[in-house]
Amino acid sequence: MGGFFGAVSRENCAADVFYGTDYHSHLGTHRGGMAFWAGGVFHRTIHDISNSPFRTRFGDDFAKYHSLDPRAGIGCISDTDDQPHIFLSHLGRYSIVTVGLVANASALVEGLVKKHAAHFSSLQSGEIMQTEIVAALINTQNSIADGLKYVQETVEGSISILLLAPDSVLWAMRDRYGRTPVVLGRKESGMAATFESSAFPNLGYAPVRDLGPGEVVRITPDGASTVVPPRSEERLCTFLHVYYGYPAASYGGFNVERARYRCGAALAKSAPADADIVAGVPDSGIGHALGYSDASGIRYARPYVKYTPTWPRSFMPSNQVERQHIAQMKLIPIPELVKGRRIVLCDDSIVRGTQLRDQAKRLFDIGAKEVHVRIACPPLLYACPFINFSRSKSVMDLITRRVIRDLDGEDADVSRYLDPDGAPYRKLVDCIRERLGLTSLAFQRLPDLLAAVRGDADGGAEPRGCGLCTRCWNGN
Repeated sequence: MGGFFGAVSRENCAADVFYGTDYHSHLGTHRGGMAFWAGGVFHRTIHDISNSPFRTRFGDDFAKYHSLDPRAGIGCISDTDDQPHIFLSHLGRYSIVTVGLVANASALVEGLVKKHAAHFSSLQSGEIMQTEIVAALINTQNSIADGLKYVQETVEGSISILLLAPDSVLWAMRDRYGRTPVVLGRKESGMAATFESSAFPNLGYAPVRDLGPGEVVRITPDGASTVVPPRSEERLCTFLHVYYGYPAASYGGFNVERARYRCGAALAKSAPADADIVAGVPDSGIGHALGYSDASGIRYARPYVKYTPTWPRSFMPSNQVERQHIAQMKLIPIPELVKGRRIVLCDDSIVRGTQLRDQAKRLFDIGAKEVHVRIACPPLLYACPFINFSRSKSVMDLITRRVIRDLDGEDADVSRYLDPDGAPYRKLVDCIRERLGLTSLAFQRLPDLLAAVRGDADGGAEPRGCGLCTRCWNGN
């Protein structure tokens, strides 16, 4: 995934950009970077943060940048490229960061090269960095505003951008269908744009509004003006509320933690279990478990605690063995809360299933009587072509697709497994339950998930209308 933060100010903004970027560390652990405009030039640093927290790697850089008294800067946590990039073109100098996925990168590169419009450097893998592709597209146009609009029109997938120009001008663009968020904030000294709204409170910013899908704004310390108006269609990634988003963040008025509470409550009603305790797989499963506990009346407990000081998120490494090792090492069981108990274990999703299988086995090995797993979203059936959802290289990494293949063959009709009341769906869930060694298994129903995110579930007022993307569950 990845995330970004940018600020333009009448005062020194180094601390805002440093801490604002750090507040996105939960979205990726590969690369981090910052760029500032100070003294008439750009200053930039990028570090590998796969084994060290952002603040640790950038502590010395922050002190250096703070001494420059910058009034504008951007930062990025990236799962793809070394970012930010700095470019010089006929549009002038600028620094840029991106979040998302350029799904048609090869075709775009081929077209640009054929037109003699760009040249590219490549990574060791031979891939070209997507932020470099995006900048090349911008540079084909007559202005930054036209360039950003052109990116919207040509990129397939999803791409959101912060672009820092000289003289404290920040451009922000949300992807065409609003699959990822961009939020504006204000304080007395200036303006900021961020992926996660949870970066604002401790930095003194008040949220102003979310950009609309495809909207482009030009930001100065005095305010933000819309240059490209928002589109009417919005398809926010629902998985942000299920898993990726930070609990304190809100997207389009929908708070992440509140949505997870309601997800858990819906599961307690649709898939009750006779159990002694409810637990959540840390971290994202905790909110779902609290909602399940509150709605069911079964007390919440922590049979697993997460060792946070050193272990990264287990979905990040591309190597499956390393992922499993991290997942096992970072979760420490508490046998006194497990022995002889029937446990409801809430988790956000099942991708490959290997981690959940190992966690359940450990619970049984230390004396759990029963392990009832409740998943906060429907079964994942389709790969995501819009954002970097996971490290999966193939749709067959999904346990659901492997089970369907084993049941119906290579050319199976996946749509047969969409109806939660149908026999194929029930067979799919039971096969997954058996493979993972669980007492029982149930997934969230899609209407209940959408109601939980939107706020319909408890009769509360629904925020601004917002379409939600559900492709990984139903192909739409």
